[in-house]
Amino acid sequence: MTVSSLGSRAQAGARPDRPSVVELRLTAFAAHRRAGFPLGPLSLFAGPSGSGKSSALRAYEALARLGGGAELDEVFPDPVACVPERARPDAQRRRGFRIGCTADGPEGPVRLDVAVQAEPELRIVGERLTAGGLTLLETALRDPSRRSVQAAWHTAGSSPVTRAPLPDDRLGTPLLPLRVAGKTDGQRQVLAAAEQMVVALRSVFACDPLPRSMRTAVPLGAGRLLRGCGNLAEVLWRTRSECGRRHGLLVDAVRAGCAGPVRDLLAERQPGGIGRVGGIGGIDGTVQALLDRGDGLRTPLGRLGDGELRYLALALVLLTGPGVLEVDTAGEVPAALQTLTVLADGFDRDLDVRQREGLVRLAARMCERGHIRLVGAVSDASWAAGVGGVTVVDLEP
Repeated sequence: MTVSSLGSRAQAGARPDRPSVVELRLTAFAAHRRAGFPLGPLSLFAGPSGSGKSSALRAYEALARLGGGAELDEVFPDPVACVPERARPDAQRRRGFRIGCTADGPEGPVRLDVAVQAEPELRIVGERLTAGGLTLLETALRDPSRRSVQAAWHTAGSSPVTRAPLPDDRLGTPLLPLRVAGKTDGQRQVLAAAEQMVVALRSVFACDPLPRSMRTAVPLGAGRLLRGCGNLAEVLWRTRSECGRRHGLLVDAVRAGCAGPVRDLLAERQPGGIGRVGGIGGIDGTVQALLDRGDGLRTPLGRLGDGELRYLALALVLLTGPGVLEVDTAGEVPAALQTLTVLADGFDRDLDVRQREGLVRLAARMCERGHIRLVGAVSDASWAAGVGGVTVVDLEP
């Protein structure tokens, strides 16, 4: 595994105002062992099929969901698939995996490491939150017959730590604000580090646009873009009227990445038919996206190629924000202190040279502003060599 940074502008020693994940650790996860991956504002995992790109993004998403309070079985529906293939069970027939990350922010680097038992039953068997060489939270499975782990967190008061049980089916770090009083300097340090980690992990949008689901009209709804971008027309219906400036930027991006002239990107209500809502000649409650070619011709998105549709969807993701994407934000934290992280598996899939270069340049411009980060998986990243601000992680097969 090799890492290269193409023109990163981060200043050494500066603490960011917005917490963000700057390292992903896969100590033992799927195809990865003792692996640590530095992450910049725009990071691309590159490598052939089977090198572990998708599993790295899957681990990141899992940490994000755990940081949001999700239960373990929701995050890992097939936990055995996360266990390294050659991992042998111990004397109690137990096997599992280990993942972790580092979040940088106002509190400095904060590390989170999690050990998960996949067999014979799914549970968290160990968690550690550290900062500045100090262990702030540590949990361990002491009694396998109980559905809890023994937790100890830093107090620095009359007693150095406080001990209490925590559930073994969810992460302990996001539970700390409910357990720690914050009366001592040590407790306040624990709370600040836990908040930084949780804020860094939240607001993650994992997407993999599926062209086949983007070709048809869709019902109007909440206007929040889904993972597969199948409701893209519905989102365009909303965003075109709510933010003309961003829509104009999207049209510019589409113009650069789609064949033929593009004057505008539209979403139109569809006419009804016999037996449909609204009756004959009415409106059936669905919308369809179209390209306005500027000469009276409008091309439905269903006629575009797979690459054009994936390019359009990813450009829309980069140019919008948490209010438009289906993400779990930290509602108690001001938006100005949060960063949206986009996880894009197959970032370059179906894209031609012009589209992928245009998309990564758009991503670099958006990530440079600090309110959005992107972690993508590509088969090869040599085409990104001329773009500043890109961190490339080359995975060896």
